[in-house]
Amino acid sequence: MRMLSTYLIGLIFGVGISISGMANPAKVLNFFDFAGTWDPSLIFVMGGALIVTFIGYRFVLKRSAPFFGGHFILPSRNDLDAQLIGGSALFGIGWGIAGFCPGGALPALGTAKPEVFIFIAALLAGIYAAKFIQTTLANRTIGATQ
Repeated sequence: MRMLSTYLIGLIFGVGISISGMANPAKVLNFFDFAGTWDPSLIFVMGGALIVTFIGYRFVLKRSAPFFGGHFILPSRNDLDAQLIGGSALFGIGWGIAGFCPGGALPALGTAKPEVFIFIAALLAGIYAAKFIQTTLANRTIGATQ
């Protein structure tokens, strides 16, 4: 049942991303083009997502546990650090350059356009590079304290 619900959630998300235009890099790039062909329609997509999330969390977190899991895993930190700000900035820059975010690129894989596969490859390379850098820095910190 868990796999079925995961599939249905992913399907609904992908269809929503596709219908909203978030899988179309030209539409996304026009959203960022304030001085040219600005398309404000994605504000409504993001606003709708925020409203649904806000309401959804109010219902879901009243439960003692998730339907298909042992316990809720919620963030325990609420501070801003250099890692969060830097990661957010890189995400925004990448989104503005490529016109894709990971959520919009995955449904766009179905278009079989080369730029989507290039973006996904770059995304995966970035994830692995970040993990490598984090591990290397952590090992250096541990080595320096011993």
